Amino acid sequence: MNNFYNKNLKIFARELRTESVSKAEKFLWKSILKSNKIGVKFNRQRPIDNFIVDFFSKELGLIIEIDGNSHFNKPEYDRFRQDKLSNLGFTILRFQEGEVLNQIDQVAEQIIHAVHCLRNN
Repeated sequence: MNNFYNKNLKIFARELRTESVSKAEKFLWKSILKSNKIGVKFNRQRPIDNFIVDFFSKELGLIIEIDGNSHFNKPEYDRFRQDKLSNLGFTILRFQEGEVLNQIDQVAEQIIHAVHCLRNN
């Protein structure tokens, strides 16, 4: 699968990884996605097409997005963005910041289930 990597967004993505990572993103990264803990490699703040996604598994074409306060005021843009990425062939999981911080076990189960399903396609 072409991963539509956009090298023009590389510097901005690096800044997002180091300077403005949300508490929920840090928590999800450290507790589940870092170091192939669930058997698949994820990258943080990955430039794809004209967007930067929170987490991305190139192997599976799986994008994980964490919706915090900044998403409440722009549902139309989020829908456009999700539709565009889906049309490029990616699978997208979305979680609310509160879900990640307060229900990490359920979030982990959903991610593991998605990984299992995508691997068996």
